[in-house]
Amino acid sequence: MSNYIILVVVILVLCYLVVTYNKAVGLRNYVREAFSTMDVYLKKRWDLVPNLVECVKAYAEHEKGVFAGVTDLRTRSYDSLSQNEKLNVNEQLGAAIPKLIAVAENYPELKANENFTHLMQELSKIEEDIANARKYYNGTVRELNTFLEIFPSNIVGKVFGFKTERMFEIGSEQRENVKVDF
Repeated sequence: MSNYIILVVVILVLCYLVVTYNKAVGLRNYVREAFSTMDVYLKKRWDLVPNLVECVKAYAEHEKGVFAGVTDLRTRSYDSLSQNEKLNVNEQLGAAIPKLIAVAENYPELKANENFTHLMQELSKIEEDIANARKYYNGTVRELNTFLEIFPSNIVGKVFGFKTERMFEIGSEQRENVKVDF
């Protein structure tokens, strides 16, 4: 009789391990899928911003500091960046965009430029898509991280090498209003 009890307990523990492992794999795959979706929009922004910079640069040659910051961010190939590097660089790029827009605000003839207007509309749409994708990504990261931090699934996660993921948050610079001086 005691052998059956031990066998039942072992089977229950094994079932728990399998279910917990499979759930962790599923959550990790949701995070990867969410990042891949967001990554498409981040790459679009990555490619769009230099065009916007060049458009503004033609009108605002003396605002070199803003342009240099954005250009420096773009010196590396986007595809060669790791997931964390993409998050870091895009946080910095997101902080630079309001500065670029503030520079553009000083040039009414630029705001009337059709190419600039088109680029700004495209950027606005991409920023909206990034915000929505970021919500989904952060939601999946929250679920995975919670699962990996609660007991007893945290033990299974550690045993099988699962790691928590980083949220994609905006920096403190992006939280502040952009100051436009005329």
